[in-house]
Amino acid sequence: MSGFRYPVSLELAERRCVVVGGGIVAEDKVRSLLDAGAVVVVVAEACTAGLEALAGDGALSIVGRNYVEGDLEGAFLTIAATDDPAVNAAVYEEGERGRVLVNSVDDVDHCHFAVPSVVRRGELTLTVATGGRAPALAKKLRRTLTEQFGPEYAEVVELIGQVRRQAQGVRRQVDFDTWAARWEQALDDEVVELVRNGRSEEARDRLLDALSAPRDFVNEAPSS
Repeated sequence: MSGFRYPVSLELAERRCVVVGGGIVAEDKVRSLLDAGAVVVVVAEACTAGLEALAGDGALSIVGRNYVEGDLEGAFLTIAATDDPAVNAAVYEEGERGRVLVNSVDDVDHCHFAVPSVVRRGELTLTVATGGRAPALAKKLRRTLTEQFGPEYAEVVELIGQVRRQAQGVRRQVDFDTWAARWEQALDDEVVELVRNGRSEEARDRLLDALSAPRDFVNEAPSS
């Protein structure tokens, strides 16, 4: 059976996350956690200049020694990124006992979760995962997605959100299947092309017309 069969996105804002290790790989993991709003603690006797700089700016805290049992206390999530398999295994075992999610870099047997390769375009998040079996392939596919889904998709997502709010009055007048069919028709490649070429208003009108919604904007929150 393959591992990590349940994909999920986590909210880490204001949550304590511990990274064990202070090398380049650890720094990469730390930066991703900081981008997610986590409260990051690094446990390492020596750290990269980048990690030291982040600590100096107050972005994270460093415990300047090697890992000892108890370092995961209060953590929601932990990443073990040392070059010592025994240390990574010990971190995992503490996580097991303390119900802390642990990812050990390049050690699938000591992971509760895998970190996918990610492409972000504003609120659009595309991920590629291989169950920890083929990270190089995941990175290759990420590069493909990066080329296929350019920065214009961030604006496309925002535009669709605006149109959803504007079209709520029409949504209440039709059944779900009809509404879904209208959206499928609306979201064609032409919308993305218009946004890519700086013609967002035309893209907005095209979406509204496909949904049979009025073009005059009404700021209503979407229904649940």
